[in-house]
Amino acid sequence: MRLSAAARLAGVLAVAAGQVSCGHGSPGSTAPVVRPQRLAVDVLAVLPHDRTQFTEGLELRDGVLYESSGLYGRSTVRAVDWRTGAVLARSALPNGLFGEGITVVGDRIWQLTWREGIALARRRSDLAVVGMVRYPGQGWGLCYDGRRLVMSDGSDRLSFRDPRGFARTGAVRVTEAGRPVTGLNELECAGGSVWANVWKSGDILRIDPSTGTVTGVADASALLPPALRAGTDVLNGIAAIPGGPQFLLTGKFWPRMYRVTLRALSSPPIASHP
Repeated sequence: MRLSAAARLAGVLAVAAGQVSCGHGSPGSTAPVVRPQRLAVDVLAVLPHDRTQFTEGLELRDGVLYESSGLYGRSTVRAVDWRTGAVLARSALPNGLFGEGITVVGDRIWQLTWREGIALARRRSDLAVVGMVRYPGQGWGLCYDGRRLVMSDGSDRLSFRDPRGFARTGAVRVTEAGRPVTGLNELECAGGSVWANVWKSGDILRIDPSTGTVTGVADASALLPPALRAGTDVLNGIAAIPGGPQFLLTGKFWPRMYRVTLRALSSPPIASHP
């Protein structure tokens, strides 16, 4: 097939543009794209989970599992024996608040609300509310890295907040292979990374909080057997087990919780140009 002079010229310009964009140190160069590791989900144990819980936040601390459940008129925070499912303490939210992510900071628990823009500070010993602050936008997931709070709002950004007064101190845009990732939901801070459920997805992302780069992706969509999926909702709930690279995973209205390891299937992330 013969090409017109205009088509041949367009081809030459496209090649030239590609050479410039991939040049080293040239003004038009682009940053390398990090391809994330693929992570396998290995199930170590199957544990009970209350299927009435619309799980929004999950965190294990000192052997106690703290769980936040959503929905208006049904939102709660519970302290649970994670091995048996026995409820140790429970606190309901007012009907006008939709509970979201939680995290433990010392003797306090921070809990987000969905659209109400209110973060509740709870006493860890009995889950009683001892304070509240307001924030703009929505609240989805929350975790504590030992220095700062990390918060998601359903967008492609993670914001950082002061663990004492909840003031915003910064933010980072999350990207996978150079593309923004939206729907960041329940969070867990562990091993220097932020782990995030992706809403309406079986994926769990491992994120470098300093750059926002997704460094690993685990497909956990096959965790719950098809025979148990009736009446359930999405995967949402990840809690690190101290002392090793293990996690507890569950979902909204799931009858089970899973103790898992997330094992690398591929070599470490490699840098390549788009």
